[in-house]
Amino acid sequence: MIRPDLSLPLPEDISAAHFIGIGGSGMSGLAQMFLDAGIRVSGSDRADSANLQALAARGADVHVGHDAANLGDADTVVHTGAIWPENPEFVLARERGLSVIHRSQALHWLIGGRPLVSVAGAHGKTTSTGMIVTALLELGAHPNFVNGGVIEQLGVSSSSGTDDLFVIEADESDGTFLLYDTAVALITNVDPDHLDHYGSDEAFHDAFVRFANEARDAVVISSDDPGALRVRAGITHPHVLSFGVAEDADLRVTDVVTDGPVAATLAFGGETARMRLAVPGVHNAINAAGAVAVLLTLGYTLGDAARAVEGFAGTVRRLELHGTERGVRVFDDYSHHPTEVRAALEAMRTLSGSGRIIAIQQPHTYSRTQHMYREFAEVLETFADHTVMLDVYGAREDPVPGVTGELVSGAFTDAAHVHYVPDWQEAAEYTAGVAREGDVVVTLGCGNVYQIIPQVLEALRTTTEG
Repeated sequence: MIRPDLSLPLPEDISAAHFIGIGGSGMSGLAQMFLDAGIRVSGSDRADSANLQALAARGADVHVGHDAANLGDADTVVHTGAIWPENPEFVLARERGLSVIHRSQALHWLIGGRPLVSVAGAHGKTTSTGMIVTALLELGAHPNFVNGGVIEQLGVSSSSGTDDLFVIEADESDGTFLLYDTAVALITNVDPDHLDHYGSDEAFHDAFVRFANEARDAVVISSDDPGALRVRAGITHPHVLSFGVAEDADLRVTDVVTDGPVAATLAFGGETARMRLAVPGVHNAINAAGAVAVLLTLGYTLGDAARAVEGFAGTVRRLELHGTERGVRVFDDYSHHPTEVRAALEAMRTLSGSGRIIAIQQPHTYSRTQHMYREFAEVLETFADHTVMLDVYGAREDPVPGVTGELVSGAFTDAAHVHYVPDWQEAAEYTAGVAREGDVVVTLGCGNVYQIIPQVLEALRTTTEG
């Protein structure tokens, strides 16, 4: 893992950019926007993918596997924090004295001082960003945007628009959200995470205070989240708009109905507007309120903003239905923090009817699992009917002895509610054996847990109901 050095100067001009890890949703989208800007693009990734093929079709020089020869004649190298210092392309770029920048710095260079809406928070960033973007398009605007996940109805995670306005999901995990010259800052919530980077809850909160106070025009922040309230106390910005169910929220959410897609009433400045979303869950009503609040700061009316946000159809890997077999629906969700898992399971409950929820959980990173295994166990035991626990997806981290999926499953108070199965085929077969008609299965995690879904669907097809 390489920590971004945000003190490095940005290049004045880029004519040929090489992306290490170009296949990821964020990096591939950024590479597409560099192509839009007329910049030659090359890149590499560990495995072939639809993202690599799409870039190649547009003329990018892409490679499967990392090799120093892939660097070609690039003058700038863009990397993620997920690569290792020994990466041969990274090493050669440094030896050549090329401009080597983190993807957040490349995005900062691309924005180039244009008006920017930055969406930050421990949870809900991708959905909130998608809501803002799709609402702006519905309202006739054409923003540039970079999101952390594919927006369902657009089929892309990022795109170049004809307007000056940029909308981005700003990543707080490594502090890079502080790099941007933000005009409107949206803070969805501030639930301490990424303490491997920040070192303490206090440092995590202080970063959000700085993010808010440095916004040029306005700050939009949750009125409900305890962490956001703590940050709010430190904000000195003159233009702050709060949103949520709290009675003192500037934009208040009331009359929430969760029978399927969520509906709610928004109240602001003596006006009200009813919205009915295409996505489920109280948390999405709150996300939509944050998006509407941002639109208010951009000059749109409450009624227009509420109507526009209704068209959001979701983002890939957020309660995404993958198939139904034997009367059992199988969903996938990106949730990888206890708060996110709870929100996903509560939303899932509005869709499951009388059926049970069977969660397949893949803990993400050893550090988070070690720090939060009790919280994961409590949420899963409370909000799912049964949990199938896989092993930890280490991502950028080396294994930690004793930190496995069994650490989480062992923290359940009732062992009958959880089954630790590190082997994926066995996990799929076990899930199919437990599931009954009318149940829902949901995979949870931001690693590669979604790849077990074909095995689960196949097991459901071939396994008799237990």
